[in-house]
Formats: sequence, structure tokens, C-alpha cells
Amino acid sequence: MDLSVNLREKIYDIKESQNNFLKIVSYFPLSDDEKQSILKNSESVEFHSIFSDNVSEEEWSKTKHQIIKRFQNELFDIDSA
Repeated sequence: MDLSVNLREKIYDIKESQNNFLKIVSYFPLSDDEKQSILKNSESVEFHSIFSDNVSEEEWSKTKHQIIKRFQNELFDIDSA
């Protein structure tokens, strides 16, 4: 899937089924424009987000590294327990 770097870093996971149906999980809900950008590449997409809060581009830019790192660290801690 051809996505911009900015959009790709907002996505935690993309899963594709055998019938090319995509399930996209983002950290925060994607904007309508971001969803439309994804839908240009695939007609069958289900969108989910880990957190329900909406964040602005400015907030995302300021905190994205901390959010991604913290989330990944917490997942790794779960696996090691």
C-alpha cells in the first residue's frame, strides 16, 4: 500500500484478508482526509483506533515518538510477563 510517511507512522497495524479486505488500526482516529487517502488504494477497509481521543496534527507531531515508544514498550512488557 502506497501511503505517505506521515500517514504510515499513525498506523499501528494493517491486516489483509484473503479477499483483499483491509483492517487498519491507528493510534488515534484518522481524519476523513486520511481515510480517503487510504480508500484510494483499497475499496474494502475497516478502520479502528487504539485510543478514542482525536488529536490535531500539531499534537500528534509533538507527541508521536513518545506515544509510539510507550505503546510498544508496554506491549513488550506484557509479552515478557
